Amino acid sequence: MAEQSATEAAADKLAAPAEEMINQWVEPLRHWVEQTFGLPLWGINLALLLLAVLLLHLIERVVLTRLAAHAEKSRNLWDDALVHGLRHPLSFWLYSMGVLLALGIIAGQFSLGGAEKYLGTARQIVTLLALAWALIRMVKRFEALRTMPPPGTNVNAMDATTASAISKLLRAVVVVLVGLAILQNLGVSLSGVLAFGGVGGIAVGFAARDLLANFFGALMIHLDRPFKVGDWVRSPDREIEGTVEDIGWRLTRIRTFDMRPLYVPNAIFTSISVENPSRMYNRRIFETVGLRYEDAAQVGPIVAAVREMLEGHDEIDQTRTQIVNFTTYGEHSLNFFVYVFTRTTDWVKYHAIKQDVLLKVHDIIREHDAQVALPGQRLHFADVLSFEGRHHEHDAEAENAAASSDTQTRGSRRRSDSTAAATSSSAPVRRGDEASDTQETPDADSDA
Repeated sequence: MAEQSATEAAADKLAAPAEEMINQWVEPLRHWVEQTFGLPLWGINLALLLLAVLLLHLIERVVLTRLAAHAEKSRNLWDDALVHGLRHPLSFWLYSMGVLLALGIIAGQFSLGGAEKYLGTARQIVTLLALAWALIRMVKRFEALRTMPPPGTNVNAMDATTASAISKLLRAVVVVLVGLAILQNLGVSLSGVLAFGGVGGIAVGFAARDLLANFFGALMIHLDRPFKVGDWVRSPDREIEGTVEDIGWRLTRIRTFDMRPLYVPNAIFTSISVENPSRMYNRRIFETVGLRYEDAAQVGPIVAAVREMLEGHDEIDQTRTQIVNFTTYGEHSLNFFVYVFTRTTDWVKYHAIKQDVLLKVHDIIREHDAQVALPGQRLHFADVLSFEGRHHEHDAEAENAAASSDTQTRGSRRRSDSTAAATSSSAPVRRGDEASDTQETPDADSDA
């Protein structure tokens, strides 16, 4: 208490001369306004306060503009961040303080004695909020300058993921400290808050274990750095593939190749495998080409020509493994494969190089009077002519057998007819209705 009293006494001693100087300049102006416009004293104070706020804002704009121009010419980054951080929070603080002071003048006019206490607390809170806003803006601006330094500076670019992690940590510290200071100004005991935080932290830990898991997952990403913002990542364990846009404390935002945002909880990355094609040294071309069986004699020369072409290709990395060899007898083709690595890792350029290589392979095949095999089936006949001869012989035998059978049938018919005639001539004469037979009887009798 003694130290506080001494501090307040020293402040009063320093403020007394300043107050006297202000009164020397303000009182004549106040008297002139009162005589000219007939305004009351509190109205004059409000008008002077408004004029002072506008004047200070104008001065602030001019000063910050000059400082910004000077900061752009310097090679340091902290001055750019400082000017950027003060620009909007300072204006907010000036106008907020003006409003609160105006409320104090009005409260004094209407004898609202208790309002001054709350207005004093509000002014302290506004000051803390403006300070926190300025610090957060400074940190974010410094992060942007460190990841992409402007030309003319002697600063190397920092990794975006690392800079983002440090920036988020500093901003969290600012928010926590300013929050505690605001609570203290509101009359809340910090010891009680810390004690409650220690006891309640256990309960919060159990209730928000998923949130904490995501937080520690983000921490592991920032420490291990398996990927960073801008990397192309994919997971063989999950359907995750795309470009990393943001690594937050709870979620990582990935933009898929069909331009859909994919939000992945950070805890997932602690239990899955992640591939990072962005960190590849080369891209591989691995293709199998099939030739017809009729072109078997050209397989060796074609393979040698393809190998020579790849050894002279400008976009093929000659320090990596190169294999061009005949490999298998396929169902309908003789297969050889091409195994090389490109110099580039760019996805679009890689496919252009791959197209060029495959077209040159096809040209080599045509130069050797060969063709790429197409899927098909072959039918083999052992002896077609002998099969047809046996078929004709079989038909002749069948015709002969049919002819002999017909001859035999006609002979048997003739024999049956003669037998029937003989039988009819030797038969006794019938009487009755068969008149033709009775006519031969008198002739026979007369001959006799």
